[in-house]
Amino acid sequence: MANSTMDSTVDPRARIQRQVENSLRRRHAREKRFRRFGLTAVMLGLAFVAVLFVSIFSRGLPAFWQSTLTLDVRFDPAVLDMGPPPQAQPEESPRDFEQRLNAWNFKLTMANWNTILEDALISAKPDLEEHRRQLRKLFTSGAKYRLRDMVAEDPSLIGQTRRVKLLADAEVDVWVRGNIDRSLPDARLQLSPEVRRIADQLHDDGILNVSFSTTLFTNSDSRSSPASAGLAGAFMGSLFMMLVVILLAVPVGVASAVYLEEFAPKNRLVDLIEVNINNLAAVPSIVFGLLGASIFINWFRLPLSAPLVGGLVLSLMTLPTVIITTRSALKAVPPSIRQAALALGASRVQTVFQQVLPLAIPGILTGAIIGVAQALGETAPLLLIGMNAFVANIPSTPFEQSTALPVQIYLWQGNEMRNFFEARTSAAIIVLLLMMISLNAFAIWLRKKFERRW
Repeated sequence: MANSTMDSTVDPRARIQRQVENSLRRRHAREKRFRRFGLTAVMLGLAFVAVLFVSIFSRGLPAFWQSTLTLDVRFDPAVLDMGPPPQAQPEESPRDFEQRLNAWNFKLTMANWNTILEDALISAKPDLEEHRRQLRKLFTSGAKYRLRDMVAEDPSLIGQTRRVKLLADAEVDVWVRGNIDRSLPDARLQLSPEVRRIADQLHDDGILNVSFSTTLFTNSDSRSSPASAGLAGAFMGSLFMMLVVILLAVPVGVASAVYLEEFAPKNRLVDLIEVNINNLAAVPSIVFGLLGASIFINWFRLPLSAPLVGGLVLSLMTLPTVIITTRSALKAVPPSIRQAALALGASRVQTVFQQVLPLAIPGILTGAIIGVAQALGETAPLLLIGMNAFVANIPSTPFEQSTALPVQIYLWQGNEMRNFFEARTSAAIIVLLLMMISLNAFAIWLRKKFERRW
């Protein structure tokens, strides 16, 4: 009788203990599964990012190397027969001197630079004399302008011989580097059999080599000379637009957020403004392009495809992001800071600008720079304000016509010479990614700096 009573008292406790242990075991198993799922998701995301970067870099890095011809170029005075450059005379007016100088530059441009290039190749390979007319197809059309600019900078080169590295034509570059199927019939190849044979011969002799070239960084886009096409114009256009965004969107966005969070009364109008700001953050970027084309170009008559207009459009798109992130940073400041400052006699303005805002600076800067980096990669709004137009010059001010890096990527991706511009497109993506990564790294650095300060 005593044993049955003891069993009845022990069994419920043991049963409860087993239930507790089973429940803990299931909970720990769920936690482990959740951690494994989370780790798998993170690793999968990193794997996709790694595949993306490996794919872009593997395709884009070869574009930094181009086929070049290294030649001893003689600036033959018999061909460059335009005399010494004019010198200003004491009794001559500036206008007359400018006219004489322009006439000399015109003669310099109209000189037979193709003969200079052909002679340089023939001096290196005398057996090419009988193929003189085919030799000019080896050079990009920008090669003669390169020689012209050298003489314009230093007229004493006339009559001298200098070793010069000149870019090969884009079709020659594609052929030498094996970016085209050599088994294709002649009708499908841009180069004639004779030019292809000469290119292979020069490559074997070490005259035509694939070497690192800075053309991609120093030149603007070019349609007449694809091998000379670069990103300098698009890079400067993007830089000017980012300056406009930083100088306009960031101060206006921060000031708006400070007012809405710290000073605005709580009423229906303010609630409506806050809702609209949140909705604007989700508006497609192409809508801002339509708005910019309608207001800044059609109404204010600002110059078409200028970085100033692009910066204004991107500022409108970035404003909601800056306002939302700034308000979040202000909300993160503990209320006790405000209460303590007010209790010590500080005014509302002093409390916000001397206590709250300095503590929120890390979050504000991070959100602002991330918003600027997001604007840097936008393409659709820039297409609608004409920044997809071909611009051969590098802009020196935000008011000059220009393109942008995302638009340049879009244009190169659709170029008909895909076997040449595919690598260049990936190289442009690399430059854009490096700019965005630099902005994000700068945001992290600023955040850490101000966190240590405050």
